[in-house]
Amino acid sequence: MSRAVLMGILLEMGILLSEPEVEELYRELLAYFGLVGALNECQALEYAWKDPYNRREIEDFIKAWLRRRRRREAVAGVI
Repeated sequence: MSRAVLMGILLEMGILLSEPEVEELYRELLAYFGLVGALNECQALEYAWKDPYNRREIEDFIKAWLRRRRRREAVAGVI
């Protein structure tokens, strides 16, 4: 999966992230959906994004990732 595809997905969802956050999300998304080392990761993600079921799964994963990230930041800010 190319980062351009991920950036397109994030923009379509109305989500703006820093480069380090995009990189972290990229790695976790690849691992979660079993795309690490796939022959054509970019194409696989694009096809998954076009399928309604997979699209919902990708959106849910990204939203859950954002919630975990924000919670981690909030806890770190308190300590």
